[in-house]
Amino acid sequence: MNESRKYCRSLHAQISLGTTSDDRFMPDGYIRAFAEMDDLVITEKLDGQNNCFSKKGVFARSHTSTSEHPWDKPLRERWHLIKTDLNDLEIFGENLYGIHSIAYRNLESYFYVFAVREKERWLSWEEVKFYAAMLDFPTVPELPFKTKLKNVFEEGKDENKLLEYWLKENLGMTWEEKVETPGILGGYDPLTGNDCSEGLVIRNINGFGTNEGVIPVAANEFNNLFKIVRKSHVKTDIHWTRNWKPATLNNYSKYKWFGYEFMTKR
Repeated sequence: MNESRKYCRSLHAQISLGTTSDDRFMPDGYIRAFAEMDDLVITEKLDGQNNCFSKKGVFARSHTSTSEHPWDKPLRERWHLIKTDLNDLEIFGENLYGIHSIAYRNLESYFYVFAVREKERWLSWEEVKFYAAMLDFPTVPELPFKTKLKNVFEEGKDENKLLEYWLKENLGMTWEEKVETPGILGGYDPLTGNDCSEGLVIRNINGFGTNEGVIPVAANEFNNLFKIVRKSHVKTDIHWTRNWKPATLNNYSKYKWFGYEFMTKR
């Protein structure tokens, strides 16, 4: 690997409501493709900045140069402690140090891992959890489910209604109701104080290449994962970078940062 490459583009499920003008949806037939996978993982989509740890440094969305934003400072300090352990691994996660449209009451860390790439391959979810634990990072919250998508899929049925039904079976509520809850990390709108979470990510539990021809998407777009985002999610504006506020770690939570254990108090 001669250079660091940014995170590939994740597409929205066709039922997703929180899209912007430059977002793209999954093409028709995507639910059938996911139903044919061995198994899936549902995780909470967290609201922060996509950051990457690689042996070359800490990167944000663009990987042409390392990130120097003030809200990346804790990550840059952490990178100096783990850089020699990374080799060909690229650790992607949500940087929650700077509060965006959602704040969190139950943060144990400023960085939650959601993917690991090794050379040209995205590692399985079990490998993601293994490397995150090895580096003392948590992963994004995983939601347990009892019903596999393959068990509810029916040829000829409306695939988006099937997706909604499958999610309701596993979440115990509709996904629209789920994003009005605080989720596992205690999410809330910092402007109103109302509970909320950004959305969900559904991915293949196994490792995969970015585009393996499973569904017809662009070469830089994932065809083994997709996202669902709540309506009118983004609340930040052009002044965010000047007025951003740091997040606070959970009251009296035991966490590891910089390789040491701490007890924190708000």
